[in-house]
Amino acid sequence: MKVEKIKIDSEFIKLQDLLKLSGVCYTGGMAKVVIQNGEVTVNGEVCTMRGKKLRPGDTAQFEDTKIVVE
Repeated sequence: MKVEKIKIDSEFIKLQDLLKLSGVCYTGGMAKVVIQNGEVTVNGEVCTMRGKKLRPGDTAQFEDTKIVVE
């Protein structure tokens, strides 16, 4: 499994934006589809909310990539 670390300067980042920023999704449309299809987990649980707010310490996973918010 590949681990990506994304450092944010704000209080939180929305899940769809995190997927785009990390490069696992090339477009917002792709991020929307994979989230709504239940293909993404946040902190180990399936999440279907595109606007889910992730804060430092949270993790998201899509396919073989785990994204850690710092």
